[in-house]
Amino acid sequence: MKYIATILILLFILPVYGQRKKEETEIVPTYTEGIIYALPQTGLRIWVVASEEAYVPGPFANFADELLGIPDAKTQAASNWVMNEVQLEVFAEPDPDKVFKAMGETASLISLSPNGCLAGINTFEVGSVGKEVVTNQLLSKRLESLKAKYTNYSETAFYMPGDSTNNFRPTRISMQQKAAEAAAKILECRKAMFEISAGLLDEFHPDGEAYKQSLEQLKKTEREYLSLFVGKTSTHSSKFSFDIVPSNSSTKGEVIFRFSEQKGVVAKSDLSGKPVMMEIKKLDALSTAVNNKVASDNPNAGESGVYYNIPGIADVVISYELNPIASSRITVAQFGSVAPVPENLLDGLHKLEFHHATGAIKNISIK
Repeated sequence: MKYIATILILLFILPVYGQRKKEETEIVPTYTEGIIYALPQTGLRIWVVASEEAYVPGPFANFADELLGIPDAKTQAASNWVMNEVQLEVFAEPDPDKVFKAMGETASLISLSPNGCLAGINTFEVGSVGKEVVTNQLLSKRLESLKAKYTNYSETAFYMPGDSTNNFRPTRISMQQKAAEAAAKILECRKAMFEISAGLLDEFHPDGEAYKQSLEQLKKTEREYLSLFVGKTSTHSSKFSFDIVPSNSSTKGEVIFRFSEQKGVVAKSDLSGKPVMMEIKKLDALSTAVNNKVASDNPNAGESGVYYNIPGIADVVISYELNPIASSRITVAQFGSVAPVPENLLDGLHKLEFHHATGAIKNISIK
């Protein structure tokens, strides 16, 4: 019985001992966390200034030849748009193809911009890489408030009092009668200007300034009444912008927007306008030279997960009806290469600053 009791005690103790031994020798895994960041890519903003010359016919255009001897007065409204200026500027935003994770102690050294791009290492300087928010409204037709108004058209009555012949009912004045009244005003102004200039008035102006003002007022009145026959032309300008983010290769024949001489700047989906196209040509010579140098012999290169951009160069040409209307040579981040920051610069003793627009290294110094 004594031996049996001893065996039973051992059967209970051994599993507990084995489990405790296993817990004491088990290795607890360690995890290395990181900070996610992005490198910037280059976008293009195209600014377009266009102006419209709008013609509104006069209400008496049909009587211009008959009453004033002005032939071929226009009777139809017309609009003509012209592109006055095209400009290019660049902006930067996070590149979805260049998202990395800084690992280990290096993660505590990096600084990020508000949009999550790499701004610096071992520095508290943080810059903005985000683009300014620009809201653009495409005008498909001219604003009503900009159209010409004919206020002097209604200066005289549209009805004349009746008499006993029509039972005293008011009679509407015909358009021809009102046109004749307006023509008479024009001739009166011209006669008065002639008499003032020729000195035929009984009373002369007291000084030269009063003489000038009288002539100017008569000319203004003549122009206002004359516009009732020949119409009015008004101009206004509008400014538009379009954002394009190139891919990592050359682009040819991309439609930015369309332009119509009748409607002005319209969206690229509006086939009433002719396409305004962009060509972006990547300069391969620089990219090839960089790629030949970017590889590192260090087997630990990139171990910390910190990379920077070496941007490329591109020629940009904007054309309309096959004619170039704007061109520029720009730096494009996504046309270049990505390289790891050397590990010996991530020791906490060095400070690295980056160009916020391209992600290229701006400065390296000892902190």
